[in-house]
Order: sequence, then C-alpha cells, then structure tokens
Amino acid sequence: MKIRVMQIWGFLMTVLGWIFVACTMAMEGWKVTSIGGMGGSAVIKVAWYWSNLWKACFTDSTSVTNCQDFPVLWSVDNHIQIVRGLLMGALSVGMLGFVLSLIGMECTFLGGKDKAKHRKLFTGGVCHIISGFLAASGYAVYAKYVSGEYFNPYFDGLKFDLGTPLFLGWVGSAFHMTGGWFYL
Repeated sequence: MKIRVMQIWGFLMTVLGWIFVACTMAMEGWKVTSIGGMGGSAVIKVAWYWSNLWKACFTDSTSVTNCQDFPVLWSVDNHIQIVRGLLMGALSVGMLGFVLSLIGMECTFLGGKDKAKHRKLFTGGVCHIISGFLAASGYAVYAKYVSGEYFNPYFDGLKFDLGTPLFLGWVGSAFHMTGGWFYL
C-alpha cells in the first residue's frame, strides 16, 4: 500500500511540474523593466518593457501595447534558442516519462509482470528527473543572461529584472524532479 501511495504522489507531482513548465513557455514577462515617472518616483511609471521566448513588447502609460514577434529561428539570440531547445526537450522527455510511469505503476493493469512494470516505472522516474533538470537548466541559462546584463556596470541599455515565469518554472522543475524521486 505504501508503494502505491508513493507512486500516486510521484505522479501528481510530475503532472503538476510538467504543467508548470508547459505554461511558462507561453507566459509573458520573462524579463521586465519599467522606465519613467515623475522625479524618479517608483510609483508612477511611464512605460514597461517585457519579453518572453517568442516576442518583445512595450506598453505605455495609456495601456497601449506594441509587440514585435521574434523573426525566423536563425535570427533569434543564441541564449533564447538554447532555452527553447532545453524546455522543448524537457517537455518531450517528461511526456515519455508519463507514459512509462503510468504503465509501470502498481495501480494500473498495463505493462505485464511485476519485474517489467518496475523497470518501466524506474525508467519513467529517470525520465522525469532528466526532464526537471533540463527545464531547470533552461531557466538558469535565461536568468544568467538577464542578470549578467543587469549587474554589468558597462552595460548601457535597459536593465531587466527576472519575471514570474522563471520562478514558476523553477518550482515546476523541482516538482518534476521530486516526483521522479518518488518513483525511484
């Protein structure tokens, strides 16, 4: 009975982690900054710049948003291509982990004998851990790039802050890896 409970907890955590990672890919505001204000006021802002993996946008004080989609794949910055690849790989390996772990769980009647089911569940758990690691690495690459510009004293462009999707993604990665450990 204890094994089934651990497997169900692992399944719930990996599903939640996979959903978090998948949702962050579509979320806006991976990096954000605001400019303007009266006399350096932190309350009144004139414009907001933000971007994600697919576009960069500008919103002014009248709530008019202008976005520029990133052009063809080969003209996008290298770090964005790396992050896209890592997150797509994480989602793919996570989906493979779902199939294997669902077939290998004790409470499902698929997958054959106990020894074969245990192998499938173990492989599914390893896939989930790899998936969580790939996603966490993708978010770390993006955060390194943004924080590198932010803390560079010689950088004279806009200094962006890390947005909410990065933190949600790290939580999702942790859920994904923890669920994988529950399977193991």
